[in-house]
Amino acid sequence: MNLLKKVISQRLATLGLLTLFSLVIVFHILVLVQVIPYKIVWGGRLENDMQMIQFEGISIALNLIMLALVAIYSGYLKWEINRRWIQLGMWIMVALFLLNTVGNLFAINDWERWIFTPITFLLAVFSFRLAIDK
Repeated sequence: MNLLKKVISQRLATLGLLTLFSLVIVFHILVLVQVIPYKIVWGGRLENDMQMIQFEGISIALNLIMLALVAIYSGYLKWEINRRWIQLGMWIMVALFLLNTVGNLFAINDWERWIFTPITFLLAVFSFRLAIDK
């Protein structure tokens, strides 16, 4: 863990997460307004516009929550939340992104497999870096 802390600073992990979450939210908004086809998200398993709206809404909401969590963790957002809840949130993010990485490996389309797998893995690593801090 000390090696990870030397290789990836807390600042790099924080800025990486804030940047990636922001970009992911923009991406999902573009899917929602159909600038980007929804066949390349959710493992290529969405069957209609209604499913896309529901799943993209969930995705945007979750990414906004995680963005806020990192912003609170880093002090950019000055909300008073017990540090243990923030730490728990970081560990939940680690688990979520590791599972998402595995899911992306088995996606039907190549976009998700080759583009989103490394992104979710990076999100898992950055989240882990913050989760191990005291």
